[in-house]
Amino acid sequence: MRKRIWGWFFFDWASQPYNTLLITFIFAPYVKELIGDGAQAQTAWGFGIGAAGIIIALLAPVLGAISDVSGNRMRWIWVFSLLYVAGAWMLWYAAPGSFNLPLTLLFFAIGMIGMEFATIFTNSMLPDLGTKEEIGRISGNGWAFGYLGGLVSLVIMLTLLAENAETGKTLIGISPILGLDPETREGTRAVGPLTALWYAVFMVPFFLFVKDPKPHKARKGAVKDALSHLGGTIRDLPRTPSLFAYLGSSMLYRDALNGLYFFGGIYASGVLGWSVTHIGIFGIIAIVSGAIFAVIGGRADQHFGPKPVIRACILILAAVALVTITISPTSLLFIPLPEGSVLPDITFFLIGAVIGAAGGVIQSASRTMMVRQAIPGHMTEAFGLYALAGKATSFIAPILIGITTAISHSQQIGIIPLVFLFLIGWALLRWVKPEGDTHP
Repeated sequence: MRKRIWGWFFFDWASQPYNTLLITFIFAPYVKELIGDGAQAQTAWGFGIGAAGIIIALLAPVLGAISDVSGNRMRWIWVFSLLYVAGAWMLWYAAPGSFNLPLTLLFFAIGMIGMEFATIFTNSMLPDLGTKEEIGRISGNGWAFGYLGGLVSLVIMLTLLAENAETGKTLIGISPILGLDPETREGTRAVGPLTALWYAVFMVPFFLFVKDPKPHKARKGAVKDALSHLGGTIRDLPRTPSLFAYLGSSMLYRDALNGLYFFGGIYASGVLGWSVTHIGIFGIIAIVSGAIFAVIGGRADQHFGPKPVIRACILILAAVALVTITISPTSLLFIPLPEGSVLPDITFFLIGAVIGAAGGVIQSASRTMMVRQAIPGHMTEAFGLYALAGKATSFIAPILIGITTAISHSQQIGIIPLVFLFLIGWALLRWVKPEGDTHP
């Protein structure tokens, strides 16, 4: 069991760089540099991620239902791991002289779809790793381990590969290693192959130590029955008010959190003028904070249960989003600042630490809450619905940000929708029972 738990942890370690390096701290700001205009980049990024979210939302519950009767989740993880690796690797071709935005967003979406679908099946294995009381701590430790993987990969990128656009040097003042050409941004573009190789190497312990507990051959007609059960589950959601409320709540607050992740790097680059290197330091602070608090949050989850932990984190993140809106190079909380003030930069670094801390805790507690809300015997289907909830509005938030930014021509005004998503998600938790609905 100990080996299986550590093997399960390694999925978080292996997959985290897609979030850390590509979605938030390295590749997204690099895309902004290539496009040139922060508002235009934020708009394009919003539409691209939103399109991937639609695909994930439509297919996630179906795949989860099929997996519950097929009895072999590992096969699905292999398939989607290939998408992850292929999509990440192809980002190498986002070169300054031949940058193709639609094609880049397509490859990014392929990798993101692979990551999200693989996560559905690995999350559904959580109940197999311990008792109901233990899984909160296990989930928190896994999330912390994943953050550590993201941190190590980010440090490698910043110190050895990602060059400053102006100096051509990395964070420690050297040219990118392996003879990569800073003029064509090969060091920064290497983030794609690095993310792909990182995943391929560190998934080895997962595949060695994690096994499906009871693999079995699906009976004839089982897939049809699974899809029928999924349809019944969706139709009957109003009859399971706790599950219904939780899916609705998590749909909104997780979407808002992803908005902070997806647009944090582009926001810092466009509003504060940060370089990829500065955004990387911001990322290190956020990840260290996230790793520490994921462990603490896992203990709080085990002691108090996931619901109060989630509610507290939502309020913290909503406050962070509000403060972020007021940050500019010349003002903070709508108070004018002298030219050249470092206060906006310091505040944004602190915001990164809070987002990392609250974000890690809420994501860890959310998946343990899903275990408590799931219908017994249909865990992967439940996490398919959980992914649907996470993606059903995942195209709405980025698209709202894209539309709001396009209309206002302001990156600050553009993230206002996130505040409302957090607050509505917090309100819906009122109807969520800590132990879920009573199932027959």
